[in-house]
Amino acid sequence: MDFVGYAERSAGLLNAELGDADALVRFLDGRSWLHHQVVERDAVTLRRFQRELRPVFEASNADDETSVVGQLNALLGKHPVTPHIAGPSGNWHLHVADRSSSVAELLVAEALMGLSMLVCDLGPTRLGVCDSSPCADVFVDTSPNKSRRYCSDRCSSRANVAAYRARRKATLQVASA
Repeated sequence: MDFVGYAERSAGLLNAELGDADALVRFLDGRSWLHHQVVERDAVTLRRFQRELRPVFEASNADDETSVVGQLNALLGKHPVTPHIAGPSGNWHLHVADRSSSVAELLVAEALMGLSMLVCDLGPTRLGVCDSSPCADVFVDTSPNKSRRYCSDRCSSRANVAAYRARRKATLQVASA
């Protein structure tokens, strides 16, 4: 089971616009085997879960370890994860939910298990909210020195260009004064 991948996928889930079942199918682009199971209720459940999960990323971004752990434990209590062993003989592996679970239950279970394992392995302050204004997307920081500040290269570049332009403008104003 790829817990870091699940944690990163939870950030993607939180950043996704899930207005309806079709939007959820688009979000599941790389997981076509789930498309036929998606129902409108999954999108509704996941929008509610997005509202519940965002404070975990915000607390981590604020370096509030106690709040991150407390909120994750509360979510694990509210959305119990029931892992099971699957696969052909000799290639057993762990899944976080069985095939009878709804798409929403599967995605919630993956998100919570991924984030919980990441918090235990790397610490509770490895989740962040993008520093680039006006972006409010979240991310998982797996960098060796906990240095990630942006959700994407695009936001990082935008922030760096804006900072460069501000410095240049200040230099030109000082020079013309």
